[in-house]
Amino acid sequence: MTSFDLHPADCLEGMERIAGGTIDLVVTSPPYNLGIAYSRYSDRQDRAGYLDWCHQWATQVRRLLKSDGSLFLNLGASPSNPLLPHELVLRLRDLFVLQNTIHWVKAITIPNDGGQLISRGHFKPINSPRYLNDCHEYIFHLTLDGKTPIDRLALGVPYADKSNIARWTHTRGGDSRCRGNTWFIPYQTIQRREKERPHPATFPVELAENCIKLHGVARVKTMLDPFLGIGNSAAAAQRCGVKNFIGFEIDENYLAEAKRRIASDA
Repeated sequence: MTSFDLHPADCLEGMERIAGGTIDLVVTSPPYNLGIAYSRYSDRQDRAGYLDWCHQWATQVRRLLKSDGSLFLNLGASPSNPLLPHELVLRLRDLFVLQNTIHWVKAITIPNDGGQLISRGHFKPINSPRYLNDCHEYIFHLTLDGKTPIDRLALGVPYADKSNIARWTHTRGGDSRCRGNTWFIPYQTIQRREKERPHPATFPVELAENCIKLHGVARVKTMLDPFLGIGNSAAAAQRCGVKNFIGFEIDENYLAEAKRRIASDA
């Protein structure tokens, strides 16, 4: 059973009270500075100030992470501001090594075996003569030295060509290969956003579950989310059996929803 330590607090103040080198895994998604309408936070900061603020909380995260810990940082962009995720990662390069870049695909259209186009997933359509609909976000896997081991087959998928199992020695006879750095995780269909997803910018619980499994469930004793929101990362920790989870959220309504969801899944 997961032990939860959730606080109605600013993450910078909250993280200062945690002892260094005690966190195995951080899965989080900070405000993107794209003008999203949060209830207690202004998502329209000047660019330099926003990047400086991110460096401040990331400095605390680095202090808290164990030497083989992982930070999975979910970041999105807007068509008119496409460089922001990359600028942020570059701003943090004095703190972390970018070990993996994962593409979270929210929606995709591919042909089936008969050549018919099949569309799956959800995205917010863009009405523009210049920009394409934005159907993906980034998950940056950041570590202290770029040498943190991961459980590549925890998210493994079967081989399409079964002859590869015998042909390639690294399979060791198993029908599972590394999924790679593209994750198709659609949002669940909802009828009423204000009731079913009362937060303007969330990632699916399954995304956080993937991060936990990739880091290695058995290696996660304590997990942290500095920007808890409505608690999707906490729900993922609960599903995966993480022993301890710490979260900070400045909006008490979001925090109350996170606690409600955790209790309902217990």
